[in-house]
Amino acid sequence: MLVGVDPLSDKETASMDQMVAMCGLICSGCPAFLATNNDDDDERKRVAELWSKEYGVDIKPEDVNCVGCIVTDGPHIGHCGQCEIRKCGFEKQVLNCAGCDDYGCAKLEKFLEMVPAARETLEEIRKTA
Repeated sequence: MLVGVDPLSDKETASMDQMVAMCGLICSGCPAFLATNNDDDDERKRVAELWSKEYGVDIKPEDVNCVGCIVTDGPHIGHCGQCEIRKCGFEKQVLNCAGCDDYGCAKLEKFLEMVPAARETLEEIRKTA
């Protein structure tokens, strides 16, 4: 377990090349993260339209703002505020689930079954740790 890790707390640090969420998603590749980082209203509009259709919910361009999962201050898109995986990672003081002593817990496994690319990211991190 990575102890003593301070979550990122400012927008400048959030703009690093690759930010990996607790669950293994790559925040820095997310269109909401990119639109926020680039302050791109056209991209916010495009993403809002796309995700509204894809997920069957009404997403407005002003809702498409996110500074990334591991950042504590600032806007987060959709589910991040209630995400149990994110909450657990902060409690255990890990950068992401790859550094957790309980890696592969039921909470994480349920998510990784739906998102195999996130599993690949976490597995790669575990190999290099």
